[in-house]
Amino acid sequence: MRYIKDLAEGNSIQGVYYLKQKNQTETKTGKPYLNMILQDKTGVLDTKVWDPYSPGIGECEAGDYIEVVGDVITFNNQKQAKLTRIRRADEGDYNPADYFPMTNKNIDEMYNELLALIGSVKAPYYKKLLEMFFVEDADFVALFKKASAAKTVHHGFIGGLLEHTLSVTKLCDYYCTAYPVLKRDLLITAAICHDIAKTREISPFPANDYTDEGQLLGHIVLGSEMVSEKVKMIADFPAKEAAELKHCILAHHGEYEYGSPKKPALVEAVALNFADNTDAKMETLTEIFAGTDNSDWLGYNKFLDTNIRKTSKE
Repeated sequence: MRYIKDLAEGNSIQGVYYLKQKNQTETKTGKPYLNMILQDKTGVLDTKVWDPYSPGIGECEAGDYIEVVGDVITFNNQKQAKLTRIRRADEGDYNPADYFPMTNKNIDEMYNELLALIGSVKAPYYKKLLEMFFVEDADFVALFKKASAAKTVHHGFIGGLLEHTLSVTKLCDYYCTAYPVLKRDLLITAAICHDIAKTREISPFPANDYTDEGQLLGHIVLGSEMVSEKVKMIADFPAKEAAELKHCILAHHGEYEYGSPKKPALVEAVALNFADNTDAKMETLTEIFAGTDNSDWLGYNKFLDTNIRKTSKE
């Protein structure tokens, strides 16, 4: 088996991969075909089976490990596979650890950095809120460490939520040194809490898919609810500060069309939105560039709303 990141146009593909998605569709002329997403720990691969009645097709479903044979091609500047044979793999044919993407950073070290930032919060009510999630709730901590920050767009890997949260919080910490107008305790607390509900919006690997409450409510609303539940348990938590914290969470996507129920009205909410957006876009580009050796234009990216390419080499 070759890892997905190492496959290039013209290569053959042969080995066992995790079948992340499978659905039957048809071309504009009505010809049926299968659209499948294969996954290993290095990434995902868009895959087509042009004969949906090929042997083995009906025996495998999303969530299975499958042995495949086919060719790697490029379509619209994106790597893709065209399969000719498929069979469901047996236990013992694969090691599950090879199939799920994971942060390349040390999870325990990142978590210790996050705990240090929690320790730097001076307001006792904010610190207690953070400790209730990140110190006292062992189940939440275990889930948070392994959770991804997204299904596909950015940080869609084990440890991705922790990595994203730490990056956003460190950006906000810098903002506080550059812009004294910011209230550091509020902004750091909001940064650490802004995506806590990703642990409920997206299911753990191997599924890494939206849950029912994730689809119905989303992590922004769920995150505000999670904070509200903890605030009620903390004696004398100031109502005004609680509302400001929840506003930062509710407004952290910045615009209504991006899913925010509120637009930023506080300077800390503006800063959190910029930090979140910066880290999401930088990681998106990092992941795109890591998946290609092509230095030419890579085509239109929906998330960035522009055509992209790597910077010219010196």
